[in-house]
Amino acid sequence: MATRSSTLETTLLALEILRRIPRAPRTITTGELHAQLAASGFERDIRTIQRQLDMLSAALDIERNDDAAPYRYQWLPHAKPLAIPHLNAQESLLLTLAEEHLRHLLPAHLMKSLEGFFAQAHRNMEPDRNAGLEREWPSKIRVVATTQPLLPPTIAPGVLDTVSEALYHNHRLRLDYKNAGGRRQTIEVMPLGLAQQGPRLYLVCRFQGFENERSLALHRILSAEQASTIPFERPRDFDLAKYDADGRFRFGEGERIRLRFRIKREVGHHLLETPLSRDQTITEADGDRLEVTATVVDSAMLDQWLRGFGEAVDGVEKLDSGAP
Repeated sequence: MATRSSTLETTLLALEILRRIPRAPRTITTGELHAQLAASGFERDIRTIQRQLDMLSAALDIERNDDAAPYRYQWLPHAKPLAIPHLNAQESLLLTLAEEHLRHLLPAHLMKSLEGFFAQAHRNMEPDRNAGLEREWPSKIRVVATTQPLLPPTIAPGVLDTVSEALYHNHRLRLDYKNAGGRRQTIEVMPLGLAQQGPRLYLVCRFQGFENERSLALHRILSAEQASTIPFERPRDFDLAKYDADGRFRFGEGERIRLRFRIKREVGHHLLETPLSRDQTITEADGDRLEVTATVVDSAMLDQWLRGFGEAVDGVEKLDSGAP
């Protein structure tokens, strides 16, 4: 039984290595493979992985570039890499779409552990593969911007990986942070959530010694490191969905108000189709205007939205949410 178990472990390791070797012109080093395997639960020393690579490259269409250290490996262009397990066209489509939209919202080690699947999915969607109508689907759909498109800000190398890993494992973070006003400070925080708002990523956290939550823009974090490897207990009173519903990502404090304003009919007609709230009411006002009343969260983003209509909006009132 011991021999059979050892053989099985060796076979599984070889399959995991084969799944992660990219097709030319991309390459991968022994160190990169070692990190990916460790993230997937295969704790092996780098010498063991190196021996496996030497045997696999000698037996299969895997090229080892040993011109300089570290050695780099790749499937040869004509090779047919192993597909383990095989992904059908529908699964390949799902994975390619998931990779695009979850790239910044999954912990780094999970993304790395899925790299082999993503690579296989992309190969299956190539024009020379029998992907059929599934291959055409990505060109038929689009998530479009509701505001002026902006390029994403630059995040310092390693910051997203460190933040997502600490968030995943409930480890405290030590950050070198510069706020929008240019003030720079070293802070220790308890990471509680990660949110994507348009092109920006925000870390929701609690500063050491405080009980309230704050949102920090990831592109303003100059460097990040785990302050402790001892997991903390997540606050029972924190809910990321409620944090969002309270308007905290819209620069609000969770205060609900009864908003009332008038808007030109031709400008505000869309509010009949996409209301501000479930209790929204719209009535005829003087001339060509509509009077809109809705319970919403007060926030700076709400004020900006109203100002965006210019002279098409007037008579803005913010009343107590219990007002008639």
